[in-house]
Amino acid sequence: MTDQSPDSPVLFDIVGSVAIIRLNRPKQLNVLDPAMGRGLVAAVDAAADLEAVRAVVLSGTGRSFCAGGDLGLFHRDLAGAPNSAADLIDLFHTALRGIALMPKPVIAAVHGPVAGGGFSLAVGCDLVVATEDATFLAAYTKLGTSPDGGLSWSLAQLVGRRRALDLLLTNERIDARTALAWGLVNRVVPAGEAERAAIALATTFEDASAATTAAVKRLVGDAVSASFDAQLDAEKASFVERAGTADFREGITAFVERRPTKFPG
Repeated sequence: MTDQSPDSPVLFDIVGSVAIIRLNRPKQLNVLDPAMGRGLVAAVDAAADLEAVRAVVLSGTGRSFCAGGDLGLFHRDLAGAPNSAADLIDLFHTALRGIALMPKPVIAAVHGPVAGGGFSLAVGCDLVVATEDATFLAAYTKLGTSPDGGLSWSLAQLVGRRRALDLLLTNERIDARTALAWGLVNRVVPAGEAERAAIALATTFEDASAATTAAVKRLVGDAVSASFDAQLDAEKASFVERAGTADFREGITAFVERRPTKFPG
């Protein structure tokens, strides 16, 4: 990520313990094309590999976080749309799998009109900070197609089957406050404050146990497809494993000594 220019479709920056990934096609509302897809995959991989990074913020430049996929790509060659779609979705899904598997929290900083794949990308992150002017729209069926980016899965998990079908089939546009009430976002902040608020949230992980954060993310990720009984076993195994670590010993000792924790590493 060191060869990026200000015109790169994806920008990558480090601020303290936080990696910031910015979608950077502002004139096109940050719609996803192959170059942005490749840049996003590379940025997610870079953030995962950097040991000093404890959390990641994903944001967008200009007036939208991301308005979906680049429809012009398909319109220029309608006959070749299936192949173009397959190639672009492969990149998009590789990035989303990287976000899901990354042991660090990924926080979406969302503003403006968020549609299609942008909606998928936002709710595919671990936490979402949205501005008051953010709106969310599925939009897929208006184009005669079905969702990608895991949106059908994410919505079903987050808001339930009936609301997921409503959002996907009727293309109702919802505002940030509705998204907050429905559990699609975690925080709503004033316009222009999404990235700053997301970075502030991300810095709270700086002094946390990185391995414990990773364990919690893994457990919650697995919980959506596990039975309650299996989840009890998984939680026990994780807790017992963590109980043998230096992080746990420090956490317990700091609690007993009534002092702030100082996790190693």
